[in-house]
Amino acid sequence: MKIISGAQTGVDRAALDVALKHGIDCGGWCPAGRLDELGKIPDRYPVKELEQGSFADRTLQNVRDSDGTVAIYFGELRGGTEHTVRYCLEQKRPHRLIDAAKLSAEDAARAIGDFVREHKIDILNVAGPRQSEWADGYGFGFRALELFVAYLDPVRYGNPAL
Repeated sequence: MKIISGAQTGVDRAALDVALKHGIDCGGWCPAGRLDELGKIPDRYPVKELEQGSFADRTLQNVRDSDGTVAIYFGELRGGTEHTVRYCLEQKRPHRLIDAAKLSAEDAARAIGDFVREHKIDILNVAGPRQSEWADGYGFGFRALELFVAYLDPVRYGNPAL
């Protein structure tokens, strides 16, 4: 399993932090200059710059380079998260919507696990709002993805009692 994202603050960053914490291969594409809403993506995140690429270009490349995308959001799709889902539809790529307004982190972890198994996902793209658009996005994303990782491999990562 490999987890990729655009490394933006919020849900994207949570996905990479879970992967790094558990020694899971991770990466993805980011805009030229390693830009994020706070300035620059820290070097500890193993994402590659898309030369002369915008945020939208980076989003499309991550959709293309993955076997499927999970979009974690709260209430309604908008901004970059909405663009991600649109790219999934245009590229005919599997995707799963995780609305944190309707699902607990535990239920989200199960839904992600079911999606990964159903579509035989090896490279999972994770997308969601940046921190300024959803203050709790990082926390929810981190918790759901950490439970998902344990759900996939309870012997290695611990039994989350899902």
